[in-house]
Amino acid sequence: MKNESKKYTLRMRFSEFMMEEWSIDCLCNIALPVTKKDNRDSINIVMTLSSEYGLVAQNDYFGKKIAGSDHERYIQIQPNDFVYNDRTTLLYPYGTIKRNSLNINGIVSPIYKCFRFKEKQYPVFWQYYFEPKTKKHEINRRQFYDPDELKKFINEGARVGRFNISINQFLQIFVFLPRLQEQQKIADCLSSLDELIDAHEQKCEALKQHKKGLMQRLFPAEGETTPRWRFPEFRDAGEWGFRSLGAMTTKIGSGVTPRGGDKNYLSAGIPFVRSQNVGWGTLLLNDIVFISDKIHKTFLATELQFGDVLINITGASIGRCAIVNSQISGGNVNQHVCIIRVKKNELINSFLMQYLISAQGQAQIDSFQAGGNRQGLNFAQVASFSIPSPSPFEQQKIADCLSSLDERIEAQEAKTAALREHKKGLMQRLFPRCL
Repeated sequence: MKNESKKYTLRMRFSEFMMEEWSIDCLCNIALPVTKKDNRDSINIVMTLSSEYGLVAQNDYFGKKIAGSDHERYIQIQPNDFVYNDRTTLLYPYGTIKRNSLNINGIVSPIYKCFRFKEKQYPVFWQYYFEPKTKKHEINRRQFYDPDELKKFINEGARVGRFNISINQFLQIFVFLPRLQEQQKIADCLSSLDELIDAHEQKCEALKQHKKGLMQRLFPAEGETTPRWRFPEFRDAGEWGFRSLGAMTTKIGSGVTPRGGDKNYLSAGIPFVRSQNVGWGTLLLNDIVFISDKIHKTFLATELQFGDVLINITGASIGRCAIVNSQISGGNVNQHVCIIRVKKNELINSFLMQYLISAQGQAQIDSFQAGGNRQGLNFAQVASFSIPSPSPFEQQKIADCLSSLDERIEAQEAKTAALREHKKGLMQRLFPRCL
């Protein structure tokens, strides 16, 4: 069954295929449902579908197998089989489709719909075909297939967030189909870009691990008064002392959320910092919100100054730290973020921030949490933190060393992000868009 009346546009083609049209066909003509149940006599790896990582072994993903011992209804899948989860998400409003890219056989929950492409189809191409190709807010306008094709199969009695359609219904959607040689060309192009992205991610992770190891050596271990590594000019400077954070600061306190909550947030005005804006040594300002000058004037006691150290004191992000820059200086924080203002002649702000996010600093934060559950810190606990206090010159040297490494990590992350955007733009051009 074909539907040649459907219209599409292609903005980029490889030169050898410029004169060829993509065909439009029903997915059921090029793929078959996979419904074979688990064979108790064989040993199969239980797999789960992650929207971020694709199909993964449950033991690797969760650290344990979460499925029960009865796998009688589980579906057997092979390498290059596809698994569809009809649960809607922000990134996948019509469900998630992933290829079994692992070179293993496995079994998956019967809540998933599974299918396998016939011969003369290139599975890696279809892996990219089913990936999101747009920004989140544009997804509904640029699907890889016409959403109406899927909507007509949706069960009205389905649970919220799940379509509850069968695999045979799903295979009734129409897809755009180039010949095998062009499928391979597109897949190879995007696979090579993925390999480059992976290499950059590995380099970034290596830099982060290097910094982690460096911090363990530049700050004293628990029970010790000198670090394992010192810069040459400080090797004869003697042991480090430790002082309470409160003794080296002029302010420790947090703000409040304006009455009415997010109804007061504006797209411009006075910056208002929330816990999600404080990262591990960096500010995350993509979703910064603003408040009016009128509200700000009622929060003058918690106005941010350039160079203040911010630390999250509640919630899952407790312990994350960053330093106030010119972009948020003069703004305010909510009650989940604590402002630490140091005595500049005694404590270097960047040294403090690096120490607080180190393993040694985080261990102190953990020590205040009952049963290991990171629930919250009060100001008295923050003030009681034991902070190493070498000379300001040695503090600055350590802070500069770690900050330079942060800059390299940030630059590497920016390269990786740019490659991801390049890939997204390339996919928008290499795959058809419904008209």
